[in-house]
Amino acid sequence: MKIITWNVNGIRAVTKKGFLDWVAEVKADIIGVQEIKADLDSVPTEVLNLDGYHTYFHPCSIKKGYSGVGVLSRIKPDRVNDKIGIEEFDQEGRILELDYGAFVLFNVYFPNGSSDHKRVPYKMRFYDALFAHCDALRKQGRGVIVMGDYNTAHTEIDLARPKENAKTTGFLPIERAKIDELIADGWIDAFREYHPDEPDQYTYWDQITRARERNVGWRIDYHLITPDLRPALKNGFILPDVMGSDHCPTGIVINP
Repeated sequence: MKIITWNVNGIRAVTKKGFLDWVAEVKADIIGVQEIKADLDSVPTEVLNLDGYHTYFHPCSIKKGYSGVGVLSRIKPDRVNDKIGIEEFDQEGRILELDYGAFVLFNVYFPNGSSDHKRVPYKMRFYDALFAHCDALRKQGRGVIVMGDYNTAHTEIDLARPKENAKTTGFLPIERAKIDELIADGWIDAFREYHPDEPDQYTYWDQITRARERNVGWRIDYHLITPDLRPALKNGFILPDVMGSDHCPTGIVINP
């Protein structure tokens, strides 16, 4: 089973840039997209009604053209949920939870801390609330996958300019420590299981500085999985040559 996550930076924009051709080519079983920047009425009908896929979207309800997540799935989930029961998070269109029986999948757009760091406390509260929700599932014996744009580079190998960005949101000590906590709690970074020390592996590049041309990027898009799913994990990969957004897709192959 191939499961891919991609911050598309606008579902309408990426659709005009060949998104559906890519979907047909990549042949993924599940594709999670973040930052759709569209109300449900504005999601292109060819995406909503994509042949062979069940489609689910959770747009932001308080600000047009902001945030939002979606999932395209060849497999119909047993259950779909778009809330964790905390209004300040649920209203921003950041979560889709899909129960596939063998595992529970979360497609998530984690908050950005903002350049002035004002949203860092909100971001940290979101991390805590989401993973508390996931931990409740773990205690029930469920395998969990949390994929999406985490908006945090974990270690120095995960971005091209670590020293220059030590005080930049996305690489602040408090943000990195949150990923440390998750790893210490047993969560597994699926990509690093297959590329533990490989440098220059990024999923986001700043468009203004044309950083992608020089591969001056950040790896901030992840699949974290629970330990019980590790035996089923067969691969973790990044698709840096896929264009259409300031992020690229990243994926796993898992046979639960």
